[in-house]
Amino acid sequence: MYRAKVLMGVINKEYFFILEVFYMFKIVKREEMAEGTVILNEIEAPLIARKAKPGQFVIIKANEQGERIPLTMADTDPERGTITIIYMVVGKSTALFKSLQVGDFYSDVIGPLGAATHLEKVGKVVCVGGGTGVAVLHPITRGLKEVGNDVTCIIGARSKELLILEKQMDNASNKLSVCTDDGSYGHHGFVTDILKDVLEKEDIKLAVAIGPVPMMKAVCNITKKYDVKTIVSLNPIMIDGTGMCGGCRVSVSDKQKFACVDGPEFDGHEVDFDELMLRLAAYREDEKRSHDEYCKLDG
Repeated sequence: MYRAKVLMGVINKEYFFILEVFYMFKIVKREEMAEGTVILNEIEAPLIARKAKPGQFVIIKANEQGERIPLTMADTDPERGTITIIYMVVGKSTALFKSLQVGDFYSDVIGPLGAATHLEKVGKVVCVGGGTGVAVLHPITRGLKEVGNDVTCIIGARSKELLILEKQMDNASNKLSVCTDDGSYGHHGFVTDILKDVLEKEDIKLAVAIGPVPMMKAVCNITKKYDVKTIVSLNPIMIDGTGMCGGCRVSVSDKQKFACVDGPEFDGHEVDFDELMLRLAAYREDEKRSHDEYCKLDG
């Protein structure tokens, strides 16, 4: 949908008008997942849907005064002209996102951004996802299977209620294993428990791990012992998404990289996860305070 705005100005006492036309990004599907803490939105964005590839992301604003939030696309449908995002409600901006319903609009959706996943046939692959990282992992897993790999997928969550996209991940892989921390569904334990077993029994050529930073770090510590190349997708603090602000810098093999243009995917064995966790925690208290204040006013 397009929206128009007329701007008026004066030059040498003469009035002039400018017609500004821009696209609005309509929500055509909305689903609450994981007890309402994770939200799925399918959004009309035909140009992005046509160009996007697995691993790439978009930056979204709810309105003209909103914050720019980077989100990796969980799916795209070029024929329908839509992209799908899945996000967890953690701060004011994502709480504002949650308030949008089917038929409402995002003011800005910019993308596709970042480097796409390198997809090639290597043999046996294991894909490991946790929390909302499963959404990011979905198109990558499907892409690896489509080029001919034998893909084992392991996904996990704290409990059955917080597990997302099980059916979609089953369709995207050759074999799926599910874990829950509390044992309410699937394997009682962590994704790394099953990963160890897979690495012992299978000749794995590539691993992909996406989820909470501690989970990705644990996966990389294990795969390194088996000398299995491991790709991770990083989502540090990001502002412009073009490599100019430097906000999304990460240390990879003792070098500074920008997740928005050099990534978001990197060799997990070369990432400084400890530094990344410190940077991600820098504004956690401010984020919680902003969220609580917004919810109080909204309520």
